[in-house]
Amino acid sequence: MSGFDLPIALIGWGAIGSRVADLLAERRAPVKLLAVGLRQGSSLRSPLPRGVEQVSDPASLIALRPALVIEVAGRAAVDPWVLPLLEAGIDVAVSSTSALVDPALLDRLTGAARMSRAQLIVPPGALGGIDALAAAARLPLDRVRHEVVKPPRAWKGTPAETLLNLDALTEATTFFEGPAGQAATDFPQNANVAAISALAGIGLDRTTVALIADPEAAVNRHRITAEGAFGRMEAVFDNRPLATNPKSSEMTALSLVRLIENRASPLVI
Repeated sequence: MSGFDLPIALIGWGAIGSRVADLLAERRAPVKLLAVGLRQGSSLRSPLPRGVEQVSDPASLIALRPALVIEVAGRAAVDPWVLPLLEAGIDVAVSSTSALVDPALLDRLTGAARMSRAQLIVPPGALGGIDALAAAARLPLDRVRHEVVKPPRAWKGTPAETLLNLDALTEATTFFEGPAGQAATDFPQNANVAAISALAGIGLDRTTVALIADPEAAVNRHRITAEGAFGRMEAVFDNRPLATNPKSSEMTALSLVRLIENRASPLVI
């Protein structure tokens, strides 16, 4: 590791985590992946890169003093891992943003970050336009709607299976429409993005989310519309699913790579 490499760590080593590590290596990013945090007894889906340490508790991760930690382990990992890291003054980017719909947990995390002067970072994930939405929210927003359209197979293993026959669909079908907080709670693997657009805009209760299964969809589509004092915006994103996990988008990994590289770069866009 050179003196200019940014020391980072990951919590989780699933499809997103391993893809992020691969992309950073391919791009020769000026970062050093120190460790991957996994709960005790977890098995690796794929080998860790050479020189990367596997740790099983937050204290071991804190001892390595990474400058930035990326959580990609799922909602259940946020409280036990992210809170101690923030208390130790380490910046953490949380990918499992559905965890932040719990107001008590969000208060604990932001309180710890405030006390230690660390940052709790919410990456844009599979979305674009979040910077514009967050900027627009500096003035009053009247409404924000977020539609998530995915192929039926991407909704398997979620409560959508109890609401409709995913294998028999012949047309696009909306199986959920309601507040972003409920969408992110009921569909955490597929609707983390609902929490992102809500936190950036008018909140979990006022942001409307529609979840749609479409047999004609070849990609994962997000359509965000917002209206308010700033004017009106509409943003549409067609993201290819991650090859190893159709519930996630390639853009999710790419956005994390951008976040990490921005921390290591003298030029930030």
